[in-house]
Amino acid sequence: MSEQETPWVGDQVHDEDAGREAIVTNVINGTYYLRPLVGGGQWENENPERLRITVPRRDRTDR
Repeated sequence: MSEQETPWVGDQVHDEDAGREAIVTNVINGTYYLRPLVGGGQWENENPERLRITVPRRDRTDR
């Protein structure tokens, strides 16, 4: 990617605030809902500029 894209549902991202890799599972009113790659639970992030796409949804093989 040459420039930062806005993450969307299905993208794998690095959450710079949490310091974790995650999958975007939903976006509601600007709040991003994230789940870890392994294990349970989820968390929220309201700063999409702090989410860096590591694997775009179109390239993920585990969907």
